[in-house]
Amino acid sequence: MALTFRLDPPVTPALRDGLLALWAEVSNAGGAVGFVPPVSVEDVRPELVKHFAAMAEGRMRLVVGFDEDGRVAATAFIAFNTHRLMTHWVWLYTVMVHPRHQGNGYGRDLMAATADAVRGIDGIEAIRLTCRGGTGVDRFYGSCGYKEVGRVPDAIRVAVGDDRDDIIMLLPLA
Repeated sequence: MALTFRLDPPVTPALRDGLLALWAEVSNAGGAVGFVPPVSVEDVRPELVKHFAAMAEGRMRLVVGFDEDGRVAATAFIAFNTHRLMTHWVWLYTVMVHPRHQGNGYGRDLMAATADAVRGIDGIEAIRLTCRGGTGVDRFYGSCGYKEVGRVPDAIRVAVGDDRDDIIMLLPLA
């Protein structure tokens, strides 16, 4: 089974609920997507609302991977830079694959679908993202063509006594 990826699917109650459930599930499985478990969909909701507001304002776009049953299985949010000297690259946020689908290559498929979507946006030359050190996800992004271009030691406090590096990665699209 392969996922079906869509750029900017219509925001419906089903999509909203699927995104909320995915974000909570990924967080509770230990995914580094802005929360520390345990979290509920209500904990995640304000962050998703911010993403939706940015989408409505044209500052962000959404790539969603749907499973064969039409359920949200993967996501990546593409955020445009507002600084006039940095409009030639975008940020990638909230990259997630549902835990039940991990290990099937869907993360790599999501990253490829996202890069393809960004290549279709005029004037964009690169994608930047940050990731939490100590999770191994930087190796995954590296295997997808991203290069580490910076690291801020101990910038992310997961818990008292558990500080992680903030790793900055870049994928040139040219």
